[in-house]
Amino acid sequence: MKIRSPLPARKTRLEIVPLIDIMFFLLASFMLVSLTLSRQQTIKVNLPSAVSAQPGVSPGQIHLAVDANGLLYLDQQNITLPALATALAGRHRTAPDTPVYISGDQNARHGGIITLLDTIQRAGFQKVAFQVEPNSQ
Repeated sequence: MKIRSPLPARKTRLEIVPLIDIMFFLLASFMLVSLTLSRQQTIKVNLPSAVSAQPGVSPGQIHLAVDANGLLYLDQQNITLPALATALAGRHRTAPDTPVYISGDQNARHGGIITLLDTIQRAGFQKVAFQVEPNSQ
C-alpha cells in the first residue's frame, strides 16, 4: 500500500531573479572599484606626506600644480597666473561644480600656493583640495 502526502507535489524550478540581483551587485561593485583606480594626471612634484591622504583623483577634475621654482601648471601645461585666471573662469562657466586639486611641491613657497588658491576662489570654484602623498606610518 502506497501512502500519499496530503500536500500537492511541486515541480522543481530554478529561480533566476536572485541570480540576476547578485550579478547586478557584482557589476556595481566592480564599477565602483574601477573608479577608484584612476591615476593623477599632473606634473611630477615632490608632494608632502600626510597620514590621512587619499591617493588618486578622477578624470574630469581640474589639476593644478606648483613646482619648487614657483611655476604654475594646469593639466601638465605651464601657464601664467593671468592666463590661469581666464582659463578657470571659462571652466567655471561650463562646469561650476568641478573639483580642483592643487599639487604643491613641498619646497614651493607658501606665497605661491596662496596666490594660486586666491585665483581659484576668485574664479568661483568651491571644491578645492590639496594633493598629498600617503604616509606609510
